[in-house]
Amino acid sequence: MASVDKGKATKEQKYDRQLRLWGDHGQDALENAHVCLINASATGTEILKNLVLPGIGAFTIVDDHKVRGEDVGNNFFLTKSSIGRNRAQAATELLQELNSDVSGNFVEESPEQLLDNDPDFFHRFSLVIAVHLPESTLLRLAAFVWGAGVPLLVCRTYGLIGYMRLVVKEHTVVESHPDNALEDLRLDHPFPELQKHIQSYDLENMEKRDHSHTPWIIVMAKYLEKWRSEHNKQMPKSYKEKEAFRELIRQGIRKNENGVPEDEENFDEAIKNVNTALNPTKISSGVEELLQDENSKNIKTQTSSFWLLVRALKEFVEKEGQGSLPVRGTIPDMIADSDKFIKLQNVYREKAKEDATAVSNHISALLQSVGRLPESVSEQEIRLFCKSSAFLRVVRCRSLAEEYSTETINKDEISSCMDNPDSEMVLYLMLRAVDKFYQQHGRYPGVYNYQVEEDIGKLKSCVNSFLQENGLAVNVKHDYIHEFCRYGAVEPHPVASFVGGSAAQEAIKIITHQFVPFNNTFIYNAMAQTSATFQL
Repeated sequence: MASVDKGKATKEQKYDRQLRLWGDHGQDALENAHVCLINASATGTEILKNLVLPGIGAFTIVDDHKVRGEDVGNNFFLTKSSIGRNRAQAATELLQELNSDVSGNFVEESPEQLLDNDPDFFHRFSLVIAVHLPESTLLRLAAFVWGAGVPLLVCRTYGLIGYMRLVVKEHTVVESHPDNALEDLRLDHPFPELQKHIQSYDLENMEKRDHSHTPWIIVMAKYLEKWRSEHNKQMPKSYKEKEAFRELIRQGIRKNENGVPEDEENFDEAIKNVNTALNPTKISSGVEELLQDENSKNIKTQTSSFWLLVRALKEFVEKEGQGSLPVRGTIPDMIADSDKFIKLQNVYREKAKEDATAVSNHISALLQSVGRLPESVSEQEIRLFCKSSAFLRVVRCRSLAEEYSTETINKDEISSCMDNPDSEMVLYLMLRAVDKFYQQHGRYPGVYNYQVEEDIGKLKSCVNSFLQENGLAVNVKHDYIHEFCRYGAVEPHPVASFVGGSAAQEAIKIITHQFVPFNNTFIYNAMAQTSATFQL
């Protein structure tokens, strides 16, 4: 037992900073994941480096290339002695040195061979990351994993351009960790237990110390009662009304014998929080859409836990919640004596537990109705879901086949972005054009220095052909065509490193189902130090 505790303590110390980001359950998801990387290029190994360090469970590199001098020149995970060896094996050995907790594997085959002989190979992974794949191979791979429901992250470094494309039918997020989320205090519609707790305070007849150590939530609630009694039960809404409400609270600060206001920081806190604490208790449009989603209506045996929980949440809102989501159960830190703060905190916590129990009852009934075991959705999942229910997100990407088809290409997005000829969208068009060049010539433009000038005309022809085939009436500047020929498909390490860090971040979002991944295309321009996200 002592050794287990020691191991846990060591792990907590080792991963302390990231545990604060995604918690124990997020770390468990990471440690149970198995990621497949196709091609151990500079970009590929940078992605894995940033997954191995935080403790991904396992990785497998698929790569049949032999290490060349060029690889050693831009890839920190290959050495001179690696030249001539299989790139997957050499990279795996060095990557494993970063973290002994991680299991590294390699396959000395090309993705084309695996797709021909064992396409189910790719179905066993939590995530497949494809780096620098030719378009034809990429489309085949994307079709296989799309059908199996395995997320695919496409990555590429091409000269001074970084590219990522997320390909996933549906990705659900419970813990989206929104920035600057407003507190869930329910001051506009206090639940009975909170109302009773508020009534237990008598600010007018309190001792001086108690008055200055009453939680600001109580202070605001008491003056809100007074305001509403004088304003036809309405909340202060406009700027003018909120200023008047602040003044009402300000008048409640005790004064000394000389009529000078005392130093009561709890009242100052109440005044500062008027804007954020008086937010109306309502369900956001995004969450409302999920409650009405077909996936939450048509519950089946194979329905995921997420959609079962959404259905249970919907039933809670309609019955126990009276149109509101479960109480989150947390309150911010504030100036108050410990006893008063803890009592107030417990009021919210107990209500959150009560609401979670109600949702749990709905889940049990749903599981029973589809013949699934009660424990298939844990109490921990239910509590976490209820606490995060205001911030649920679902990301649905288009398939790569839809994006690449001339019939379903997103012309509107491309055309509107190209109103600015220097939009990052032009870089996307150029990447599609160099893929066309590769299909025609079996190499990328400018791979040999002496071919740069003669390839400019060929690449321009590919650009025009691509635009014409897809019915895109846009103009691509000649400078971009010339620049992409100059790149010669090289993979500069600084750009590969940036793409590697960005891709690993998105991979962790996908694996842990925390934070919200981009949808669906990300372009990085290292020339201008700009980036953009497009839905293509």
